[in-house]
Amino acid sequence: MSLKEKLNADFKEAMKAKDKVRKDTINFVRAAIKQVEVDTREEVDDQGVASILAKQIKMRKDALGDFETAGRTDMLEQYQAEIDVLMEYMPQQLTDEELTNIVKTTAAELGIEEGSGKGSMGKLMGPVMGKVKGLADGNDVKNIVMKFLV
Repeated sequence: MSLKEKLNADFKEAMKAKDKVRKDTINFVRAAIKQVEVDTREEVDDQGVASILAKQIKMRKDALGDFETAGRTDMLEQYQAEIDVLMEYMPQQLTDEELTNIVKTTAAELGIEEGSGKGSMGKLMGPVMGKVKGLADGNDVKNIVMKFLV
C-alpha cells in the first residue's frame, strides 16, 4: 500500500471514528498532494508524499514558537496534535548519533576537517541534506554540522 493510499484509508477511518484533528490534518495533506500533482501534472510517488509531509511538519513546528510567544496554548496544542499525526506517516527519523556519523563520513569524503569553521557550512550542508532527506529535520542537521565545524 502506497503512502497516498494509506492516507486515503486513514482519512476514511478518521471520518468514521469522528476524530476531527486526525481527519482535518490528513485532509490538509491530501490537498497539498493534490495541489502538487495539479501543478506538476504528474502523480506524486511515496518520496514526493514524504517530502510534502516534511514541509507540513516544518510549517507547523515553525508556527509553534509564534503561538508560544503569543500565549496561544489552544493553537499550540492543536498544532502539536497535528504534528503527531503527520509524524506517523514519516519514515523513522535518524538519531543524533546516526546524524553525527553521516556528517563525519560526508566531511571526510569532501576533505573537510572537524573544527574547520563556519566557512565550510555550505559545502557540507548540501551533501548531508541530500543523504538524510526525509529522515531528519533540517534544523537538527544544521545544529550537528555546526557542532562539527566549530
